[in-house]
Amino acid sequence: MKTLTKIAGLASAFALAALPALADDAPAPVVDKGDIAWMMTASVLVLFMTLPGLALFYGGLVRVKNMLSLLMQTTVVAAVMMIIWVIYGYSFAFGGSTNPFFGGFSKLFLSGVGVDSTAATFTQGVAIPEYVFIVFQMTFAAITPALIIGGFAERVKFGAVVLFCALWGTFVYFPVAHMVWDANGLVYGWGAIDFAGGTVVHINAGIAALVGALIIGPRIGLGKDMMAPHSMTLAMVGACMLWVGWFGFNVGSNLEANATAGLALINTFICTATALVTWALIESVTRGKSSMLGACSGMVAGLVAVTPACGTIGPMGAIILGVVVSLVCYFFVAVVKNKFGYDDSLDVFGIHGVGGIVGAVGTGFLTSTVFGGVGYAHDGTMGAQVITQIKAVLVTVVWSGVGSFILYKIVDMVMGLRASADDERQGLDQTSHGESAYHM
Repeated sequence: MKTLTKIAGLASAFALAALPALADDAPAPVVDKGDIAWMMTASVLVLFMTLPGLALFYGGLVRVKNMLSLLMQTTVVAAVMMIIWVIYGYSFAFGGSTNPFFGGFSKLFLSGVGVDSTAATFTQGVAIPEYVFIVFQMTFAAITPALIIGGFAERVKFGAVVLFCALWGTFVYFPVAHMVWDANGLVYGWGAIDFAGGTVVHINAGIAALVGALIIGPRIGLGKDMMAPHSMTLAMVGACMLWVGWFGFNVGSNLEANATAGLALINTFICTATALVTWALIESVTRGKSSMLGACSGMVAGLVAVTPACGTIGPMGAIILGVVVSLVCYFFVAVVKNKFGYDDSLDVFGIHGVGGIVGAVGTGFLTSTVFGGVGYAHDGTMGAQVITQIKAVLVTVVWSGVGSFILYKIVDMVMGLRASADDERQGLDQTSHGESAYHM
């Protein structure tokens, strides 16, 4: 009997000793080649949004003497942000820190990242290669500061634009990305829904653009000189490239090729189409004719609004959101901007900032199953979700507004923000780059 007891005791000891080993032998996350292929494609699509999409859209909307400067600013800012992202931006946003505002230093210079490391998706036990996740998020970090450029287009020094965007990415974008998208972030912990960047990208950039427009002041000759877009053809081409690339932006934010990605896909089509048609109808009623500029504005407004909502609302909710965002953004672009006299050159605040707010708050309403959405997690209610969405918007507005103001002032003290009056009148193509977009 004593022998049996000893054997049983030894067996128990071996079993207990084996428990940590069994835990260590937990199944590795599944990495699906289809997900990898889609996320690589989505990353390239988001790059396509920026280069050439945003560059051509912005370039077509300015005067001919500043076309090349917008192309150059967008291109260089995107490239600089890519370099910063892999050196420290990824760590600051997704470094694993439990700090609610900051991702930490653990992944500086991509420390610890290799071909075998993975990043979690939204499905338990499913992952994608960490390098692929880094690249996908890098494209967001590249386009967001580039969006700001439209708020002060045609009047800021090239070097000042690049320096401001690098600083803004560091002190505004990376912390907001951590707060909203990292599991340890402040806003993430509240349960706010921002599927693809309504707060992180559009409100963030829109507020920074408004602050810049107010600090830098209007273009010389505003209200007197002709400042119409020099090429609506190129602007339309750029806007359509944005729409195509935006599928990478929105659908890719699901991190997997599955049914939720399909939901984001259809919503990105439907909300954008509705907003475009709504803007054209508004112009037809208020101006007597619909413009291509208006159609492009509606297109972008719809894309902006559906960004935070695309993974949780239904197609009928997307139609509602498309109508509302065009009505609100049109009012800000056509009425509010003129009333207050600020020169948001390419309506970054009026469309990205305001559209992002409409989309973020609208997500709280339209995620409800009443409107065909997927419903609220953890038995939440519409009222509670809307309040959470508003809190997320307020945090982003304050962080971006205060941070951007400080950074504009720093850049102004270091090198001066505004181009000289002579340079502005001549055009930034020649004075900043010694080139012209066209050979006349």
